[in-house]
Amino acid sequence: MAIALILGLIAGTSFILLRESLISNGDLDTWTLINNLLFQDISKPEANKAIGIFYIVGQLFINSLQLVIVPMVFTSITLAMCNISDTKKLGRISYKTILGFLASSIFALVLAGIFGLTAHKMGLFNVNIDNIASSEGTTGSNPLLVFVQAIPNNIGSVFSENGRVLSIVFLASITGICINTLGNQILVLKNILQDINKIITTFLTFVITKFGPIAIFVLITRTFAIYGVDHLKPALAYVFTATIALLIFLSFGYALFIYISTGLNPVKFIKKITKVALFGFSTSSSAATLPLNTKTIVEELGVNEEIASFTLPLGMTINMNGTAIMQVIAAIFIASSAGYEITVGNILIIALLALIASIGTPAAPGAGAIILFTVLTGMGYNNDAAVLAYSLILAINRPIEMLVTSLNVVGDAATAVYVSKSENNLNEEIYKA
Repeated sequence: MAIALILGLIAGTSFILLRESLISNGDLDTWTLINNLLFQDISKPEANKAIGIFYIVGQLFINSLQLVIVPMVFTSITLAMCNISDTKKLGRISYKTILGFLASSIFALVLAGIFGLTAHKMGLFNVNIDNIASSEGTTGSNPLLVFVQAIPNNIGSVFSENGRVLSIVFLASITGICINTLGNQILVLKNILQDINKIITTFLTFVITKFGPIAIFVLITRTFAIYGVDHLKPALAYVFTATIALLIFLSFGYALFIYISTGLNPVKFIKKITKVALFGFSTSSSAATLPLNTKTIVEELGVNEEIASFTLPLGMTINMNGTAIMQVIAAIFIASSAGYEITVGNILIIALLALIASIGTPAAPGAGAIILFTVLTGMGYNNDAAVLAYSLILAINRPIEMLVTSLNVVGDAATAVYVSKSENNLNEEIYKA
């Protein structure tokens, strides 16, 4: 991914210089030929004879990611609810776990909203995309209608659209609870959902690791060649803003959470969990980090093994603080660059949608940027400029996703410590060692 990003920057810059050189020398026809061959959006009416190789490859990548949004959210939340509703043995632990996840998520979203709004007010996210957007976008309807549509009146319409995330959450929650209530009577459907979820995770991993580097190169190169350096500046502002917010929450947010919720020395937690954060950063996968995370919190932080075995897998599915921070800042960046109005009220809706959408994000590399699409469609951010900005996020988001994974896995560990402490079975001698 890093190599593809660097090569894309080099190739894109070369095409910028080539374009400027050809145009300044009056050779516009040559640049038009190159543009039609490599970069032209072939969906435009005026591009019926263009080839647009880079455009085609980029769209195939984006489409392949968006393809799995609905089944990914539905299966992840349904299976999570099957575990959450296990009230016979872990009812109290379930309640405390969800409370811990929710508390840390609220702090994370507040921080993301502050950083995103500050960057917007400072003009860091402003960009003019004159080539494809001639007017400001509008949402077209009240964003609160998203909540009215939470309970659908037609199940078919929910599964045929990527923007009905609240409806998907509702249906998945109800399905998961009912499966758990019926127990052994619904083994077949539960196994099918587990198999589908595994298929989706495998597919995403393949797309991100195999197709991803090529797509990153193509998207970055095309962005530079078509829209120039001016559009990379706000993208870098997004990366910088998101990175600072994520690092602050990783370094201080969880330490504060540990201190407030348990009264324990947070420095001990930070020191021992650092290797888990670094492993999550390198793999960009919560699932791959789960074994090390479990071993660390049990053997070095004194968490009860039963609590660890319940909290960490559940958190891997529904506790996505880093993902929520990234999605809020990315949504504000996209809305700002696409000409939509940014208000505190809109940010609150974005934050709530990001919180709900992040619950359905699987523990696979790059999944957070995919789920971001549901936040954008839920807010009505869907003009051409917003689609371009979203594509740019997909192209440059790999380093952010790596840092996001670190936050997610550390958040799971912090919640496990809190739950174990509240249940009076945390081995504090091990924790303090």
